Amino acid sequence: MVELSSQPAGTGALPAGRGMGVARSRDDSTSNRSSPDDGRFGDAGGLRWHLQIQGAGPTVLLLHGTGASNHSWRGLIPLLAPYFTVVAPDLPGHGRTSRGRGRSMSLPGMADALGELLLAMDVDPVLVVGHSAGVAVLVRLALDGGLPAAGLASVNGALLPLRGMQGHLFSPTAKLLAINPLVPRLVSWAAGQSSLVDRMLAETGSRIDPAGVEQYRRLACSPRHVAAALKMMASWDLQPLGRELSQITAPLLLIAGAADRMVPAQDAQRVRALVPGAELATLEGLGHLAHEECPARIADLLLGFAHARQLIAE
Repeated sequence: MVELSSQPAGTGALPAGRGMGVARSRDDSTSNRSSPDDGRFGDAGGLRWHLQIQGAGPTVLLLHGTGASNHSWRGLIPLLAPYFTVVAPDLPGHGRTSRGRGRSMSLPGMADALGELLLAMDVDPVLVVGHSAGVAVLVRLALDGGLPAAGLASVNGALLPLRGMQGHLFSPTAKLLAINPLVPRLVSWAAGQSSLVDRMLAETGSRIDPAGVEQYRRLACSPRHVAAALKMMASWDLQPLGRELSQITAPLLLIAGAADRMVPAQDAQRVRALVPGAELATLEGLGHLAHEECPARIADLLLGFAHARQLIAE
């Protein structure tokens, strides 16, 4: 077993067994400067992972969505850390995690990569929380038997295919953008020269703090990050996952922002009807980035869910 001895004092150590080496992160253009912890790097499955790790106790795993990074959990992590060891990786190609040569950015590929990370760390989370596409990753891994978590939680989860004309156009458009090597550089240039990021965030139906806006701007100014997000969107196929949702056996908490413009709150109602025993909490006035708008409300729901299932002590 390898202890993460580089953690700041008082945050608790997390086992990182099976030879996974972990070191402090170094500053770069996609650095998470808004986080209280500058993060760690570790190697697993041919990838160089960047993770935020804080707290002590049973492990909760946080998975961000497409185009984001673990910075999006900056408000939630300190609220969960008194009860859990919180592990929040940057997904492959996002933030400061490498994409890996030959790694698939499809949903099964992302789930496999995450499974290899957890195996290398020798970690079995009792609770896994995802946002948007991160929910699809955790559900895919759970259905494939690589995530025996006692509880799953979705924050505006993207678990169902897009409907109507948007669904027919989304994947082909993303594929065209992903195969053009100039597109990520053009997007990154535009993000640094205009209000592109502000407009994109407005489309989520959320209003987040200036630190969060600045971090999304940093990410959008990274061609490597943009390329990975486009490739992930181009490779995404939720049809098979949608057909398997009824096979979820772990308790599932669905949190939906009523003002979400990206994943309609009605989708969470559809998922609840498909997953036996799933619970739904709809939050009025919050959009797609509900966990960044009001992390305290999300934390209350997650802690209540965890207490009810005895995942953490009273």
